[in-house]
Amino acid sequence: MRFSTYTTDGETFYGAITDAGAICLSALFPEWPTLYDAVAANGLDILSAAAEGRPVTHAGFSYEMILPNAPRILCVGVNFPDRNAEYKDGSAQPDHMSLFPRFASGFTGHGRPLIRPPENHTLDYEGEVAIVIGKEGRRIRVEDAYDHIAALTLCNEGTIRDWVRHAKFNVTQGKNWDRSGALGPWLVPFRNASQLDEARIITRVNGEVRQDDYLKRMMFPVREEIAYISTFMTLMPGDIIVTGTPTGAGARFDPPRYLKPGDVVEIEVDGIGVLRNGVEDEQ
Repeated sequence: MRFSTYTTDGETFYGAITDAGAICLSALFPEWPTLYDAVAANGLDILSAAAEGRPVTHAGFSYEMILPNAPRILCVGVNFPDRNAEYKDGSAQPDHMSLFPRFASGFTGHGRPLIRPPENHTLDYEGEVAIVIGKEGRRIRVEDAYDHIAALTLCNEGTIRDWVRHAKFNVTQGKNWDRSGALGPWLVPFRNASQLDEARIITRVNGEVRQDDYLKRMMFPVREEIAYISTFMTLMPGDIIVTGTPTGAGARFDPPRYLKPGDVVEIEVDGIGVLRNGVEDEQ
């Protein structure tokens, strides 16, 4: 089962996504006005049961960012061995993971354009798997970490590269331009460890493979991410963790290969799907 937030005829809904279209579920659960509320209430299994046997209600619609009202999105940076080497600073694998926040306003949905701002044209792509927390926890043990995941989705963690260098230690302003990244197309409920442990992530730009790696090669695996983050903050249902991108982002080419209007970026992971976005200049 797949769940998404979508818009049609000027109204926003959430529901189950099938090959034939969307099955609206938001009308059935007024106590959960958004998909975020359903996740926060541990309601994905209830949504799955409600969708069984129901007909498609919307054949034509536009995807929104999956949880457009998610209050907390944390991203893990430089989390593949080759990514660390890309910085060419001679540093060894760090002892602790790098983290930074992103805000929901910085993301758009599947099929919608990433927006390149007029102030700077170094818009870059980063294909990643994102996890959505489904169970509250503090100081979660590594061996228990997967018990706290509700669902998986995909992320293009779009970045304005020049703006991550505007301060000495801070990347936040380069990571939060409106609609510079994407999350979606949908949530896939997390059922077993192989969904992450065997996941292969591929990023294509205009059909050309730019990133291709396995999550099991991450320096800080998802279990460790959950354990570490929950040490200093209580993870809550609906929190999103963007887990890290492989080598091959546009900034690391010589010369850099930044995104431009007309480009199409695809992030693909078997068992989750394909997140596809074009690129447009801000109007």
